[in-house]
Amino acid sequence: MAADPEPSQIAIVCAATPTDLVLALRPLDAALRVIEGAGTAADHLRDPAVDVVVVEHGTGLDGLGLAAALRGEPDLEETPIILIVPAEGGPSRREGIAAGATDVVLAPYDAFDLQIRTRNLAALSLARRQAERQARSIHRVVNRAVAESAQREREIIRRLMLAAEYRDDQAGDHLTRVAGCVIAIAEGLGLSEADANDIALASTMHDIGKISIADDILMKAGPLTPAERDEMNQHALRGYQMLNDSPSHLLQLASEIALTHHERWDGTGYPQGLAGDEIPLSGRIIAVADVFDALISERVYKRAWPVDEARRHLEDNAGTHFDPACIAAFVSRWDDIVLLTQERPTVAVTASAA
Repeated sequence: MAADPEPSQIAIVCAATPTDLVLALRPLDAALRVIEGAGTAADHLRDPAVDVVVVEHGTGLDGLGLAAALRGEPDLEETPIILIVPAEGGPSRREGIAAGATDVVLAPYDAFDLQIRTRNLAALSLARRQAERQARSIHRVVNRAVAESAQREREIIRRLMLAAEYRDDQAGDHLTRVAGCVIAIAEGLGLSEADANDIALASTMHDIGKISIADDILMKAGPLTPAERDEMNQHALRGYQMLNDSPSHLLQLASEIALTHHERWDGTGYPQGLAGDEIPLSGRIIAVADVFDALISERVYKRAWPVDEARRHLEDNAGTHFDPACIAAFVSRWDDIVLLTQERPTVAVTASAA
């Protein structure tokens, strides 16, 4: 069974109880509310919200002033106002509209005409309030759907990170430190918190292509042969191919990072040999964070560098390997980065004041 239609809420504001107005508007299917005096009118018009305010301008009540005051209230600025003014000696229609009235009725008025005007405005106001409620409801549904979609994206990324950790039990801490370093660099560059967080999350998949590399190459303790190095370098392109073509913004960003995080500022990197601003900013940021963490981490084929030594290496290679702006941002957030390495320590990490 359909619900009964919502009755209109009509408020009458006057100096004293307006018997004639009440009688004129009573035939309408509406809830009438009488407010005597303009002093507290706005407070009485909010709960429940009214669809039309009928203001009687005259002895003891400045209808023009009240209309203007109501238009200054954010939650009443769109509420229709019918201003009733004396035909003789009262303000003109133009003055009433200029003050904020939606319609101006001259007294003495025709009761039926007033009913029609009031009913039509009430119907429009009620429809507007219903549309606003529907819009808020749709907004909540959309926000919930977006939040659920974002959560699914993050779950996909988490699962892919787990897959990487199966190949390398040190990957988890490495990815966490890289992500933290990425946020520091991104913030140092002036990126928004949302963009910094997106790049950091997507960065956790920068080496996802390494799951395609054989263990005897991936875990080799000694130097790689040229053929093995060529195979290892394929992880950038393969990671891109794994993630590309997804409709997910985060996975698209991750595919960009996977492809470009081994490019170098001077154009000598791989797999495309991009240089300078040809390299996406995300790839330039991850290049700094990834190399820094690789340097301070112990691996089967290398010792761990002290963080100060790793920092000097990055600074020495600004403009060749790394984007100078990213290195400057990295250095500007040095205290945060050192704290990150202390909270997520690698083997043999040492630090001194910047």
